[in-house]
Amino acid sequence: MPSDEIDYQIIGDDLQAIIITLDPGEACVAEAGAMMYMEDGIEMATELSMNSNSSGIFGKLFQAGKRVLAGESFFITMFANESGQRRDVAFAAPYPGHVIPVDLSDHSDTLICQKDAFLCAARGIDLTIYFNRRIGAGFFGGEGFILEKLTGDGLALLHAGGSICTKELAAGETLRVDTGCIVAFEQSVDYDIQMVRGIKSILFGGEGLFFATLTGPGKVWLQTLPFSKLADRIIAMVPTRSSSRG
Repeated sequence: MPSDEIDYQIIGDDLQAIIITLDPGEACVAEAGAMMYMEDGIEMATELSMNSNSSGIFGKLFQAGKRVLAGESFFITMFANESGQRRDVAFAAPYPGHVIPVDLSDHSDTLICQKDAFLCAARGIDLTIYFNRRIGAGFFGGEGFILEKLTGDGLALLHAGGSICTKELAAGETLRVDTGCIVAFEQSVDYDIQMVRGIKSILFGGEGLFFATLTGPGKVWLQTLPFSKLADRIIAMVPTRSSSRG
């Protein structure tokens, strides 16, 4: 089904939120737990599948299982405007960063994303898993074999840590990236893994053993602060309890 054409507003600087304005009869879907507020007339329903074409309970369970493998929740929440006036529903980002609005119709109706990138979208967008068939990228890519795949012709809103950097790669142009800094890329972009060269770089460079390589043509979205790095810094600062007592 064609996606609903929703209006949105992004508020905030580093801890952003999205206010979506729905016309009567319009709806949007969001990751479970992302809702911040909704006005009167907005009705909320929990669904197993984002795709209304899923046949029967087993088809919906299959869709929900694939979404879990992609790093999202088992259930998806739909918010529909059942009033006769335009109403707002708002969603909050889960950690410091920025929201990326993407109209999938501008990107061949498909976008490949990192796990946990999806925040909300217009009704009609479908989220499923994307298998990375290359062994090296699967074991050493930081994102594993399974990424998220968004399909549809409407608006999707992603969340990334820190600030956002976009690159438009020409055909054959390659970009080497820290594996955790990838947010999303177009389906035309080739994703692989390359080992860091030089024993000194491996031992003392502090960048790990592998880079992600993204080869164009296509657009790439990068983040400056992957949540894994933020979590590592927080864990490193947590004081440990001494085994001896004074």
